[in-house]
Amino acid sequence: MLDTTIGVQPPLEFIPPAYDPRVRQVADWALPLVMRSRTTIRDVEATNVETLVNLYQQFQQGKVRLLLAFRHPSSKDPFCLGHLIWRLLPQTAQRMGVPLQRPIHAYFLYDRGIPLWLGNWAAWLFPRLGGTPIHRGKLDLIGLRSARDLFANGQFPLAAAPEGATNGHNEIVSPLEPGISQLGFWCVEDILRAGRSEQVLIVPIGLKYHYITPPWENLARILTGLEADTGLEPVANSGDPLQNGHLYKRLYRLGEYLLSLMENYYTRFFHVTLPNPPLSSTEVSTSVLSSEAFTARLNALLDAALTVAEEFFNLQAKGSVIDRCRRLEQAAWDCIYRDDLDLGAISLVERGLADRIAEEADLRVWHMRLVETFVAVTGQYVREKPSVERFADTTLLAWDMVCRIKGGNPFRRPKLGPQKALITIGEPISVSDRWEAYQGGRRNARQAVADLTQDLQTALEKMI
Repeated sequence: MLDTTIGVQPPLEFIPPAYDPRVRQVADWALPLVMRSRTTIRDVEATNVETLVNLYQQFQQGKVRLLLAFRHPSSKDPFCLGHLIWRLLPQTAQRMGVPLQRPIHAYFLYDRGIPLWLGNWAAWLFPRLGGTPIHRGKLDLIGLRSARDLFANGQFPLAAAPEGATNGHNEIVSPLEPGISQLGFWCVEDILRAGRSEQVLIVPIGLKYHYITPPWENLARILTGLEADTGLEPVANSGDPLQNGHLYKRLYRLGEYLLSLMENYYTRFFHVTLPNPPLSSTEVSTSVLSSEAFTARLNALLDAALTVAEEFFNLQAKGSVIDRCRRLEQAAWDCIYRDDLDLGAISLVERGLADRIAEEADLRVWHMRLVETFVAVTGQYVREKPSVERFADTTLLAWDMVCRIKGGNPFRRPKLGPQKALITIGEPISVSDRWEAYQGGRRNARQAVADLTQDLQTALEKMI
């Protein structure tokens, strides 16, 4: 069990980027060793890298400014992008006879919360690799100013994940956040104001993973463990899992059971009202919920969980599920990382009360973490294409949920087997060509940002 008790903390300070070429060189050297020891990636394959080589050459010639907008399905993605930029890009440039200035690198935008769960080493390493942090749940003027400056004036292109966070799905792109598109228009504005002529481009980069050997036995083992944790009686397997469907039936039964369990949890202890009554244990064992019914019940449950947290923080339920998650995370941080208290000067009683508020906030944001895990889950994902990758995505998300409920560490996921990463470089999208549409007031600007965001979403989805 994890000790989840947390007390009041000093405010989260901005961590300014402090790129150090020596650190980048060491990271480049260590990447293959770290990738092999810390991840299941054994091979990285990329297509259309020639496009990226030409764009980097134009960047270095002062003709364009680049933002690399990459898909973010997994926490393994940074290793793959490092391999792309530090290894595959210079190798392809050499093969093409294109001279690129060294070092070849990219700044990157990261969530300010990542060092909180990765540890102090990330707070040391990320800025020295050119990372700049952003608070996702509020208007972070300092973070935005830093990212804006790096995009318009930095030595290297800027990389960012427009999805904002991982969604655990190899073949689903979450709705993109508009911030990346807005950064693009700000970059155009800054360049024009400085009397410069570079074109501003956003480069969509697709990323997905493929198991080198289908890990059906490992998946069956994980399902058996999840069935034991939830009290479900295991079902014997035989034959090819794709042919007889046993594993799929077990996974769907587990999903229905967890759905029913959590429905009962929220209706009984938090007094929420759901559109459909929770299933009993007998009904779960005999139910045949359609994909649409499962998805509808899950969405209602996610809404209820977010409402429980929002009521504590006195927040209105506005925007998408992702928007609500971001606001809840920030509200919890505002209660834990206090910028309105001098922790060295307050009394012990004041400190005790502040600790209580921090503990309560941490407990309430737990509901948001559950929702965040399932933000892209539907009842159709595995059924419409029963590949081992989709099956693994869903099984690991169920493992995450059970792990959180048990009080474990969801970042220590089981490793199913060796994988190949597949990276696709898309055609660049010009932000400069859309500048005229952005002009003429807030309404035009909002529409131009929305259109660019949708076009980027479409480009990333086409690369799956």
